[in-house]
Amino acid sequence: MMAAASSSGSTEHGTEEHIAKKTRTRTSKVWEFFTLNATNNVVICRLCKFQSAYHSSTSAMHEHLKRKHPGALCQDGSKTPSKQSSMGDFFHKKNQAPCTPQEASVFTNSIVSMIVKDMRPLAIVEGEGFREMVNTFHSGYTLPSRRHFTDLMEKKYVATMDKVKSEVKKSLSKLSLTTDAWTSLATEAYLGVTCHFINENWELTSFSLTTMPLEERHTAENIASWVEMVADKFDFSLRDNVLAIVHDNAANVVAALRILEEKHGVASHRCAGHTLQLVVNHALKNNPMIDRTLGAARCLVKHFKKSEPASSKLKQKQKQWGTAEHTLLQDVSVRWNSSYYMVSRLLEQRWPVVATLSDPDVTQRGKQYLDLRNDQWILLEELEQVLKPFEQATVFLSGESYVTISVLPPLLKGLHKSTKKTTYESAAVNSFQIAADQEMQARWVSESAFTENGKNVAIIAAALDPRFRRLKFLSPEDALKVQVQIQALIIDIKRAKQQLQTIEQEHSASPQRKNTSMLDILLGSDSEGEGTEDIGQEDSAEGESVRNEVLLYFGESCIPRDTSPLQWWKENAGRFPNLAVLAKSYLSVPATSTTIRTSFFRCWKYCNQEKGKSDAGSC
Repeated sequence: MMAAASSSGSTEHGTEEHIAKKTRTRTSKVWEFFTLNATNNVVICRLCKFQSAYHSSTSAMHEHLKRKHPGALCQDGSKTPSKQSSMGDFFHKKNQAPCTPQEASVFTNSIVSMIVKDMRPLAIVEGEGFREMVNTFHSGYTLPSRRHFTDLMEKKYVATMDKVKSEVKKSLSKLSLTTDAWTSLATEAYLGVTCHFINENWELTSFSLTTMPLEERHTAENIASWVEMVADKFDFSLRDNVLAIVHDNAANVVAALRILEEKHGVASHRCAGHTLQLVVNHALKNNPMIDRTLGAARCLVKHFKKSEPASSKLKQKQKQWGTAEHTLLQDVSVRWNSSYYMVSRLLEQRWPVVATLSDPDVTQRGKQYLDLRNDQWILLEELEQVLKPFEQATVFLSGESYVTISVLPPLLKGLHKSTKKTTYESAAVNSFQIAADQEMQARWVSESAFTENGKNVAIIAAALDPRFRRLKFLSPEDALKVQVQIQALIIDIKRAKQQLQTIEQEHSASPQRKNTSMLDILLGSDSEGEGTEDIGQEDSAEGESVRNEVLLYFGESCIPRDTSPLQWWKENAGRFPNLAVLAKSYLSVPATSTTIRTSFFRCWKYCNQEKGKSDAGSC
């Protein structure tokens, strides 16, 4: 009995040692989900209690997990059973070591750049999803606090401001500014100022200088003072460094520019886009027939915007008629060209719209009045034709990647011609053309005709644009006056430059002046008057050189309209060095301040996202 017990104990001890030995050598992950019963030689699934025979292999257990418990092996950071690794495995496997200080600095600066470029709020760095994403990209990188990113943002603002100041100072030509005061939907007022110039490579360059929150009344005096503050902030002089300021037609802004013009001599140029809007809106609203027809069109579009059955049926009709599957457009009162787009889209979809309105399943009998009358459709067709030149002019003048100010005078003459070129059947459309022509003549005086004592910024810019240097939009007498004014401007610039050089030389030399008695001053020096004749001869020779350069430039043929004037000046600046200096100043003036609103709105949106978290006034 004792021998048997000893034998039995020895057997159990040997079995335990055998099991322990097997347990120590297990490396497969499947053993986390199975239990081995060595007595019965079976394995039991811990998830579903399934039993399977064990033959010293894990293949059957792998197949069971794939069929019954897919994804079980991927939990708790374990590797996927598939041969292809995931993107997360790649990053975690590759970037387990902590970041070096240099690597962390690169990652942090990259996040700051993303926040700035995409106008994201600083609170994004506290978001759980953002932190998980950064950890996935590099698990060894520790994301800094929001306070740290705020400090970096302020340093980046100072560095960027210094860079803008440096670029502005390097400009050898005069600057142009655009300014716009506006009120947000939250009734918060802002003033935006941008700077434009042509750099040494003859490329248009622009900077948004400020989006300033306004807490005081928007009087002309205050607006003029705010613009002066911006100039002081960026270390340039309105009198010496700014040629023109582009602005809208608001009465207080116009009055502010009069103050700046009298005080600093800057030219005031009204935004061509805003002026065109006033011209077209005035001509549209003062015509009752056109106003009623546009009102009927708005009601029609509004019906399709608000009725889901009508909108769905319109899509079916578009397919049946084979027209483009476009949605109807609703116009906006503050943008006249949106009325043009509404009319154009409505005419494109006329027959699908009529067919939808005629369908009794969609349109109730009492709402069939929404369909326009035949004479109204004809009026819209003619209105589209007469508005198209104005729409194309507005879009072109709103560009920011090419010269626009020089195109304004010839473009205005083309618009004048377009209002007299065609006579339409509708008396309302003919009346619109007359009203629009009168409005353009009243609002654009200095841009369409030469004025003796005016700045003539747009006309001089057109003269310095080799595409329009023949000045065909002016009379021969006025074209000659423009050439004379350009000569005078060049001579004034050269004299101012010479005076500045003389002053600098005197300051640098700093000669010791001998004491001069009052008698010597009264009698004058022995050499007094000897150089007067030489100076007069130098001025005469200089004037002759400038005159010859101007005559040579205006004597050449115009370049093709699709050629870049800046590229032409880059290649010919050596032939016309004096005119090139003037061209850099005048061709940089934007015709409109329309594009400025996009950057202002983005900055306003960012400031509102940060309101209560950072200083919105630091934009």
